[in-house]
Amino acid sequence: MLGARQQQLADIAKARGEGARLRPACEIAGLSLRTYRRWTVSGAVQGDGRPGAEHSAPSHKLSALEREAIVAVCQEPRFASLPPSQIVPQLADEGCYLGSESSFYRVLHEAGQQHHRGRADAPRRREPTSHEATGPNQLWCWDVSYLLSEIRGMYYYLYLILDIYSRKIVGWEVEVEESGEHGAALVQRTALREGIARQRQPLVLHADNGSPMKSATLLATLQWLGVQPSHSRPRVSNDNATAESVFRTCKYRPDYPADGFRSLDDARAWMLSFVTWYNTVHRHSGLNFVTPVQRHTQVAESVMRQRVEIYEAARARQPRRWSREIRDWSLPDSVWLNPVKQATPQMAKAA
Repeated sequence: MLGARQQQLADIAKARGEGARLRPACEIAGLSLRTYRRWTVSGAVQGDGRPGAEHSAPSHKLSALEREAIVAVCQEPRFASLPPSQIVPQLADEGCYLGSESSFYRVLHEAGQQHHRGRADAPRRREPTSHEATGPNQLWCWDVSYLLSEIRGMYYYLYLILDIYSRKIVGWEVEVEESGEHGAALVQRTALREGIARQRQPLVLHADNGSPMKSATLLATLQWLGVQPSHSRPRVSNDNATAESVFRTCKYRPDYPADGFRSLDDARAWMLSFVTWYNTVHRHSGLNFVTPVQRHTQVAESVMRQRVEIYEAARARQPRRWSREIRDWSLPDSVWLNPVKQATPQMAKAA
């Protein structure tokens, strides 16, 4: 039985054989002349390349008997605990070839027999840790980054704590070594300065899986402060992307010493100027261009209201210059760390 495309072309060829002209025959068949020529380029009928098109089965497709033979072999007791990657070579050593390794996997999958075997747990995808912050000092993240020195092979270590809600750098330090003790001391100083003990809602401190972040000293300090630790997934680099973003902003500043810092004191002095600029001067794009301190101290809303009034007044003076509403000067009520993705119909279908 011919496909729809082949049937249309066969009808056109029959009409032309009976004396019809090509263009009227194509119009009656519901095709344009250009489409007809594209389908018959080089004198051969071109296949339908659309993903959802129906295609005829290839001539070398495994027959039903061959597929049954593959399933039967895989069900033998000697192969019951082996994957196709082990079965196919063993069959080849016995002088038997039933199909390729990919064919074995495909046939078993279609037969509903390609499942995890063995006592080990099946691999599973771990969802990232998600947290929501509706105000400052509810959700922090921290990380450690290298700072170059002028001595090759020697580095300084930047410890930095960031408030996810306001993007304010609430704590930082530069040390000559990376350790959990330095991290614990920084967290303790920062928590006391921000008044974490007076809060009703416990603070969440997110970090990756580095050794300083999981040290016993730091975990004991967090427990004493009443801070809830949170960590990224193992071997996943983008679960703490907010901290990495600050490091990039820091190291791409025009006055950042690309050749390295002369001393620890120079590194600390430069970081002090950077943190002051970042918190009080830098209008953050993720905060709709207010500074982190404005967001942290809850004055950002008044700044936004003033911007709305200015834009509304400008539109009143020249209404023809505004084809739409004024710019959206608002901030979200809550901020998420690794927000849970909403399932789409395509994702549900794939699952």
